[in-house]
Amino acid sequence: MFSVDLLSRGCRRRLFELYGRGIELRLSQLDAFVARTKGVSAAFLRELLRKAALFAADEGAGRAVEDRHVDTALRELAVEGGKLTQSLLGASAMSA
Repeated sequence: MFSVDLLSRGCRRRLFELYGRGIELRLSQLDAFVARTKGVSAAFLRELLRKAALFAADEGAGRAVEDRHVDTALRELAVEGGKLTQSLLGASAMSA
């Protein structure tokens, strides 16, 4: 068995920026999202922003991802997705 180090706060922030390329991130609560994703993997953050972009597109917001889209995606992945989703995407100790 192997272990993966948890992503630091700064690393999670940089991953939001990296995975946010190509979409317009309009996040006024970025610091809160970075804090709430403590204990997640890079794969989780990538899926989080992918889902948020889908929610924005479904809403007709185009590529503009706002706080409510990320919040909805986070709730879906962390709460509604259950333990299997958290395990597959690497969300060990995060707080929804």
